[in-house]
Amino acid sequence: MRTNSPTRWQSTDNLSLNRLFVYGTLRRGSRNQFAEMLAQRGRYAGEDRVHGRLYDFGRYPGARPEDGSITGEVFQLLDPAATLAALDEYEGPEFERAQTRTTSGLHCWIYWYVGHSRGTPIATGDWFNR
Repeated sequence: MRTNSPTRWQSTDNLSLNRLFVYGTLRRGSRNQFAEMLAQRGRYAGEDRVHGRLYDFGRYPGARPEDGSITGEVFQLLDPAATLAALDEYEGPEFERAQTRTTSGLHCWIYWYVGHSRGTPIATGDWFNR
């Protein structure tokens, strides 16, 4: 877990949406317990992109809904309520879960960075290719 602070929103909001777009430490190949949990509780649906800008905060990235393009992966969640509740806690108060649409047209959840740190822009929009 990155933080022990409680989240500011309910993880059970609009659970009919069962896809999640991930762009950083939750992507396949990441070595942490939450990426492993997502791999077990979700089905990889493919690579995609969303409109936004990706920032480097050292140990993890953050995305903001700004001009640009972010590369990531879409997962279909097998148990959205339990998975999103765990990921909401992992992401903590610096991230807010919101709905977005990928460039291929899929509606997904995404975690936008809402913290106050500036971070360094990642020109490629890809955490794995920065």
